[in-house]
Amino acid sequence: MTPAGTDLEPTAQPVTGTDWHAYPKPIWRTSPKHWPDFWRRSIQARIVTGTLLMSAVVVFLVGWVMMSQVTDGVLESRRETAHAEAAAQVNRAQAELNAGDAPAAMEAVSQLVSNSNGGTFKAVVVPIDSVSSSTQATWVSSGVDPESVPQVLRSSVIADPSKLFDTYTTLKYQDGSTEPALVVGTQLRMESTNERFQMYLLFSLTPQAEVLGVVQRALLTAGLLLVLLLGAVAWLVTRQVVTPVRMARRIAERLAAGRLEERMQVRGTDDLARLAVSFNKMASNLQQQIRRLEELSRLQRRFVSDVSHELRTPLTTVRMAADLLHEAKDDFDPVSRRSVELMQNELNRFEALLADLLEISRFDAGAAALDLEDVDLRDIVARVLENHETLLARKGAEMLLDMPRPCRAQVDSRRIERILRNLIGNAIEHSEGRPIRITTASDEDAAAVAVRDHGIGFRAEEADLVFSRFWRADPARARTTGGTGLGLSIALEDARLHGGRLDAWGSPGEGAYFRLTLPRRPGVPLIGSPLPTRPPDASRVVPDINLVEVGSPYQKLTGDRGGAE
Repeated sequence: MTPAGTDLEPTAQPVTGTDWHAYPKPIWRTSPKHWPDFWRRSIQARIVTGTLLMSAVVVFLVGWVMMSQVTDGVLESRRETAHAEAAAQVNRAQAELNAGDAPAAMEAVSQLVSNSNGGTFKAVVVPIDSVSSSTQATWVSSGVDPESVPQVLRSSVIADPSKLFDTYTTLKYQDGSTEPALVVGTQLRMESTNERFQMYLLFSLTPQAEVLGVVQRALLTAGLLLVLLLGAVAWLVTRQVVTPVRMARRIAERLAAGRLEERMQVRGTDDLARLAVSFNKMASNLQQQIRRLEELSRLQRRFVSDVSHELRTPLTTVRMAADLLHEAKDDFDPVSRRSVELMQNELNRFEALLADLLEISRFDAGAAALDLEDVDLRDIVARVLENHETLLARKGAEMLLDMPRPCRAQVDSRRIERILRNLIGNAIEHSEGRPIRITTASDEDAAAVAVRDHGIGFRAEEADLVFSRFWRADPARARTTGGTGLGLSIALEDARLHGGRLDAWGSPGEGAYFRLTLPRRPGVPLIGSPLPTRPPDASRVVPDINLVEVGSPYQKLTGDRGGAE
C-alpha cells in the first residue's frame, strides 16, 4: 500500500500475488524455434541484447586501442635498447677488424659470434665479398638458422653500409623451434683487405610477448566482465520498468475478458506507481461506464420486448377493424376507399416491424434457437424468387441462376429463407433494372449462396452502417417493398446463429455481392467457402475494407443500401 499522506492511494483493491503465466518464459526455457517470437514480444530481451552488443563493440574498440598503445610502447622500448646494444657490438667488431691482420680479425669475429650464444642476442655474420678463401665462411650463433634473417633486410644492409637497419622476424632454430625476434643489421669493412661483411644481431622478443600476452588476457577478462556487468545492469533496470508494463498488460487482458474488478498493485510514489494509479482509475471508470451501459442496454432490450408484446393486443383489435373496413371498401367513396387501403398497408408494415422487434429481442436475450432440417438451398432460393415475382417484374431486372448441383445442408429453413429474402429483395430493389445473378455451391464441409447485383453499389463512408438497426442509405429514397430497417441486422444474427458467415463486397457503380456460407452439419467449423469472396466479374480490386464477416470483431463494409427487409 502507498504510505499515508501521499496522493497515490489506489482507487480500488489491488491484485495480490504474482501470475507468472503472464510473463514471457526466459529464453533458456524456450525452444530455439520460438526464439524469434521471444525476441519480438520481449522488450527486455531486445534492450539487454542491444546493450550487450553495444558494450561489446565499445569494449573491443577501447581494448584494441589500449592493446595497440601498450604493444607499441613495449616494442619501441625494446627496439631502442636493441639498437643501443647493437651499436656497441658493431663498434667493437669494427674496431677488431681495423686493429689487426686478416686472420686475427676473422678470429675476433668468430669469438664475437661465439660469445653471443649465452648473451641477450644471437649473431649472424655473412661476408659480402672476399679476396681469400679464409673469409668465405658464415659465422652463426650455435643452433640458429641463418634463414632467420629476412631477405629484405639483407638487401637494405648491402645497399647502404652507413646505417643500422632493423625489422621484426621469426627466429628459427635448427631443431625446428621458433620465437619472435627483432633483427638489427649493418655492414662491416676490413680495412686491410677491403672485405665487407653483413652483421646481424637477433634479439629475442619472447619476454615482451609474454608481457603482452598477460596484458591481452587481462584486457580480455576485464572487457568480458564489464560487458556482463553492463548486461546485468541493463537487465535489472529494464526489469524494473518492464515488470509494471507486463502487469498492466495482464490486467488489461483480464479487463478485456470481463474481469472488471482487476487492478494493478501500487508500490511507492515514483512514476511507475503514478502510472499504476492512473491505470486503476481508468479501469474503475471503465468498469462504471460498462456497468452503466450494460444496465442501459438491458433496460432498452426489456423496453423493446415489453413494448412489442404490449402492442400486439391493441394491434390485433385494430387489425380486425381494419379487415372489416377493407372488406367493405367498395361501398365507400374514393377518398375513404384510399384511406382504408393506406391503413391496411401501414398495418402490414406495423405488424412486420413488431415481428422483427420481437425477433431482435430474442437475439439480444440469447433465446433464439434453431429448428434444423436437411434441405437443399436451391429450394429455398426458388421459394424466395416466387415471392418476389411481382417486385422483379416491376423493376424489370433479369434473374440469372447458377445452381447446377444440389446444395444441401442442415439448417433452419425459416431463418435461411429470411436471410435470402433480405438479400434478394435488396438486390432487386437496388439493381437499377440490371441483371441479378444467384449462385449456389457446396463442398464437403460448407454450402454457400451468393447474390450479385449490378446496381448502385456501396459508398465507403457508409461502411460501418449497413447492418445497423433502422439505418437507411438514402432517407429520401422511396421504399417500394415496405421494409422495416431491421432485415440485414436479423440476417447477420441468423447467420451467426448457424455458425456461418456473411460476407459483403461492393463498389460504387459496380453493384454489390453478398455471400452466405453455412456449415453443412452442426458444429463443423468453417475454414473456407465454396464461392469466392469477390464476384468474378468485378472490373477492379476493391480493398478489404469492403468485406464484412460474421463473427469478426471488425465489421468493415462500404454500402449504399439499408437494412430493409
